[in-house]
Amino acid sequence: MAPSFEQLDPETEYDDAEEIDYSDLREQYEVRMEEGLDTFIVIDGLPKVPAASKDKLVKFLLRKLTTAGKTKEENVFMPMDEAGEMSEGFAFVEYETPAQAAQAVKTLHATPLDKKHTIAVNKLTDIERYGREGRIDETYKAPEIAPFEEKEHLRWWLGDDDGRDQFVMYRGDNVGVFWNDKEDQPEQVVDRQHWTESFVQWSPKGTYLTSIHTQGVQLWGGPNWSRQKRFMHPGVNLVDFSPDERYVTTWSHRPLEVDENNPILSLEEDGKNYIIWDVDTGKPLRSFVTLDLPSLASDNEGNPIKQKMQWPAFKWSADSKYVARMTQGQSISVYELPRMNLLDKVSIKIEGVMDFEWCPANPQRDNIKEYEQLFCYWTPELGSNPAKVGLMSIPSKEIVRTRNLFNVSDAKLHWQSESAFVCVKVDRHSKSKKSLATNLEIFRVKEKGVPVEVVDSIKDTVINFAWEPKGDRFVLITAGEVPSGSAVPPKTSVSFFCPEKAKGNAVGNFKLIRTVDKKNNNAIHWSPNGRFVVVATVLSQQSFDLDFWDFDFEGEKDEKDKDLTANLQLMNTGDHYGVTEIEWDPSGRYVASCASVWKHRMENGYHLYTFSGQLLREEPIEQFKQLLWRPRPERLISKEEMKQVRKNLREYSRQFEEADVAKRSSADKAVVEARRQQLEEWLAWRSRTVEDLVEERRDYGLSDISEEQQALIIEEQEGESKVVDEVFEEILEESEEILA
Repeated sequence: MAPSFEQLDPETEYDDAEEIDYSDLREQYEVRMEEGLDTFIVIDGLPKVPAASKDKLVKFLLRKLTTAGKTKEENVFMPMDEAGEMSEGFAFVEYETPAQAAQAVKTLHATPLDKKHTIAVNKLTDIERYGREGRIDETYKAPEIAPFEEKEHLRWWLGDDDGRDQFVMYRGDNVGVFWNDKEDQPEQVVDRQHWTESFVQWSPKGTYLTSIHTQGVQLWGGPNWSRQKRFMHPGVNLVDFSPDERYVTTWSHRPLEVDENNPILSLEEDGKNYIIWDVDTGKPLRSFVTLDLPSLASDNEGNPIKQKMQWPAFKWSADSKYVARMTQGQSISVYELPRMNLLDKVSIKIEGVMDFEWCPANPQRDNIKEYEQLFCYWTPELGSNPAKVGLMSIPSKEIVRTRNLFNVSDAKLHWQSESAFVCVKVDRHSKSKKSLATNLEIFRVKEKGVPVEVVDSIKDTVINFAWEPKGDRFVLITAGEVPSGSAVPPKTSVSFFCPEKAKGNAVGNFKLIRTVDKKNNNAIHWSPNGRFVVVATVLSQQSFDLDFWDFDFEGEKDEKDKDLTANLQLMNTGDHYGVTEIEWDPSGRYVASCASVWKHRMENGYHLYTFSGQLLREEPIEQFKQLLWRPRPERLISKEEMKQVRKNLREYSRQFEEADVAKRSSADKAVVEARRQQLEEWLAWRSRTVEDLVEERRDYGLSDISEEQQALIIEEQEGESKVVDEVFEEILEESEEILA
């Protein structure tokens, strides 16, 4: 490297300027030739054709080039050999914008033209930048193979001998992961300060713990909680994983500002808000801008009401083969993974579409054996056309089922966890539009023709609805109209539904089991394995109720419920002042109620309950922010094996109870042993001290001391000498008086 100007001797004369190496300065200040060339691409791997066939090849190539952007025949330059007889096998193409050129590289690279030719597409600026003379070593060097390094076992926590679950807790500046114990305090696994800058989040199967930082997202895991992956996205606000944890979406409200020297992000990501990443490679697959949501409503003064952004904006299919985004009121764009190419190169036009949801599990429809995924969507009333709910199959884009609806104010889509049902909660207005009512349109996806059952015995507006996980029962909460000028929210009603008994594996019609009126509940939280549900009041200043319900109570059924597939029982009730969230552990054995400082400033912390509502502990924690149970991956045992476990559940329970008793006994035994050891150490010290005192008195010719004196000396040396007060009673004067 040439010396700096400060290192040069000003008195030294340089006759030959070539003796000074200015290569570093020349490279720093040279004109960037690639500027203005970012609309050009280079296509290699083309067939070499004679001059007479050149125009035909260019026209054939244009069919593919125009799928990525706008170009024309004059903008395709295909060099010929020196004789002008044969093409050289490559071409230069100019697009209208750099973004179109970048899209062409992304979508056309490695595209086969025929059986013998596959084209390679690169930016002209990249070839200029990386292929410049001197930057490519002409001498072949064999690649160095890094030595094998064994990676950490990312699912190590599943091997816990006691089958315990973990949870992460964020309080103050500290983030800690803990083992949950039924009777003991949580056992700390790791605790770090400033582990995140905003919040933490588990991946769907619990493999990674996600932390959010100013510069991007980091994933942590393994027994040592080391950093496994990181994704550079400055200003990131939100994160969403695909169901199989292979992909992750990051979003920032601020558009990205990327320069050409960024080692991870390219100029293609500049100005974008969303990035979809490949978790294994840590590289971005594709980026997008935030769409402006159209205003579909207005306030009393006629001003448009700004809509809230939907999250997640990109929604994943159950098998993570597709991710889709809706352009509200216009279309749904479905992208195929991992290439992130638009399915069939065109968005699905659905006029007026308001919302859509993928089915959460691979669908099993009657007599349908071909691969498919389903999503449900709804559109409002447009002119004389009614509102509509539809089911569409992907990748065929076949509309499986539609249903027309009238007088619709709003609709919400609720899939059952195994994709057996999808419930459309429809809010309908009267003709005068002064009152609202709700009915449920339940699509039976597994049955032939996808029949629809209507539950219309609902008087008030439904404010919450939740299916039973892995089951066919549901709970809903309704609320009446709020009196004008009232600051107190209206009373709510909780309704429990289940199917009637039917022959075979069929599911009967849905019937109301019970309605509980005059409640304040607004939240429904099912156990991950179904059967048990907590109906709670969260984010309220007046009420903090928690009701624990069992849908399969092992007691006698009421006569009116004989034909129903449930036996409902209220197991317990509780309350937690300032409760903001309810969190079930993945086993369904425990449930935590949390009071986060983010939403409530007083008495922050959490309560831990059993599934039946028994309070195990209350933990007040200053600056408590989050408690999240670590998810578990899908079970590996079959349904038949699960049935066998349920059949022998009492035997397994007996073994677990014996293990719990042994654990408590061992804990008590450990305490007793520790105290006994302390006593023995103290007695040994006392014996040594007395022997030293006796020996010392003999050296001075003094007589031996008594046991009482020994005890007093020991107490003085321990710093625990006692002051004994002697009380003497003395009669100073005594008189006797006889009362008449």
